[in-house]
Amino acid sequence: MPDTHWERMEYLKSLGFKVNPSNRLCKNIGEVEGYHREWEEKRESLPYDADGIVAKVNSIEMQDRLGFVAHEPRWAVAYKFRAIQATTILKDIGINVGRTGSLNPYAILEPVFVGGVTIKQAALHNEDDIRRKDIRIGDKVIVQRAGEVIPEVVGPVVSKRTGNEMMFSMPSRCPACGAEVIKTEAMHRCTNAACPAQALEKLKHFVSRGAMDIDGVGERLCAALFEGGLVHDAGDLYHLTREQMLERLERMADKSVSNVLASIEKSKQRPLARVIFALGMLHVGGETADLLASRFSSLDSLANASQEELLSIPSIGPKIAESIAAFFRQEGNQNIIRKLKKAGVRLSEAESPKRGDTPLAGQEFVLTGRLESLTRQDAEARVKQLGGVAGSSVTRKTTYVVAGADPGSKLDRARTLGITVLSEDEFLKLMGKETQA
Repeated sequence: MPDTHWERMEYLKSLGFKVNPSNRLCKNIGEVEGYHREWEEKRESLPYDADGIVAKVNSIEMQDRLGFVAHEPRWAVAYKFRAIQATTILKDIGINVGRTGSLNPYAILEPVFVGGVTIKQAALHNEDDIRRKDIRIGDKVIVQRAGEVIPEVVGPVVSKRTGNEMMFSMPSRCPACGAEVIKTEAMHRCTNAACPAQALEKLKHFVSRGAMDIDGVGERLCAALFEGGLVHDAGDLYHLTREQMLERLERMADKSVSNVLASIEKSKQRPLARVIFALGMLHVGGETADLLASRFSSLDSLANASQEELLSIPSIGPKIAESIAAFFRQEGNQNIIRKLKKAGVRLSEAESPKRGDTPLAGQEFVLTGRLESLTRQDAEARVKQLGGVAGSSVTRKTTYVVAGADPGSKLDRARTLGITVLSEDEFLKLMGKETQA
């Protein structure tokens, strides 16, 4: 293969692959800036939407030396175009209640066409952001799509004010349940742990792909189960019956119900880290959940951990430690955990290997393609449980690449760098061997 990115693209083109005809080889940063200005002006002529350009280092050797930061290569940088803007009327400001009780304001707009999409609502972030931008109900406002995707209000057109515009203030009572609202840092939060709006959002999070990954239970079904009184919290999912669902849910056929119940049953065996993340503790994301699961062997041991124990874990600070402790103090959360236990949801990890807690310490695994016997998240969880690192990109530091069905370019990269490639069977045998060692 050629040793520059540009020559590789030209080589692919010569083989009949489809390569973007607008690609350009630039000799310096000035030419890159000129290319960016050119396409910012001409982007409407493209037969597809584009929100910027990507500048890449041409030398493959230099790409290898620069490497990656998490998911992002150091040798490629995106330069965005200016967002397309339009003006419209801010009719009102609504409030959504999130799963952690945060009150999230959003703009209700006179519909306006921006960048190929009609926008009726837009993000406002929080009250401080509204105050800083001096946005008032009734204002003529400038709207744009951030990154060509998320609609946001840039600010008001002050010169168009009539004097009838109204200042906005966050409510002192939760719009969903009427409980007291308190302000913590920049966010306003509902103080009621049993708030129905929070409960629905927590349920959606619990079943999501990064959490318990319950296939077939999406936002609509969550809302239907909640509104039908079949589910009040995540623990109730595991006590649903076929008769309840067929009787109380419209347009749910027997086959669909069977599939949903099978997915719920399968989710009982998710790793402890996924359960911790699914419970939706404030400030506890996926990486923090992995840290907690590697330190505590069960949900009970995590629930009984002192703040000193939590603070002794790298990356766990006072705010996260207090959030975890507060979560387990709530009677409603304790009730959910009791329901999970009663249903047989896995709330602990297996014993650590006898050869030591981290037999894969210092080894990095990268997965590519589709695995047949387990999900990618579960495979990565096994690696982490044994002390290894689940990487996202193939570099010279990668120990193994696990190749499933339909592998991507990571497999070619592994072969180029001489990295050991494991089949799914070889990976499973290695994991079993390390667990038994």
